[in-house]
Amino acid sequence: MSSSVVTSSPDIMGGTPVFAGTRVPVETLLDYLEGGESIEDFLEGFPSVHREQVIAFLEETKARVLAEVG
Repeated sequence: MSSSVVTSSPDIMGGTPVFAGTRVPVETLLDYLEGGESIEDFLEGFPSVHREQVIAFLEETKARVLAEVG
């Protein structure tokens, strides 16, 4: 994952991957989406995360999955 999108540090949330510049775990976004919530719902709940970060995370994740399958 690009360092501008997701970071992980033992000093922040015990090393849990978070959106860069925040303390919001990327897993929280996935939980929202799995629960049927929208990206807009997530962004309203976590205003420190920017739409561009969410889109970049999803695009990078998609690219990784497709690279592994293909």
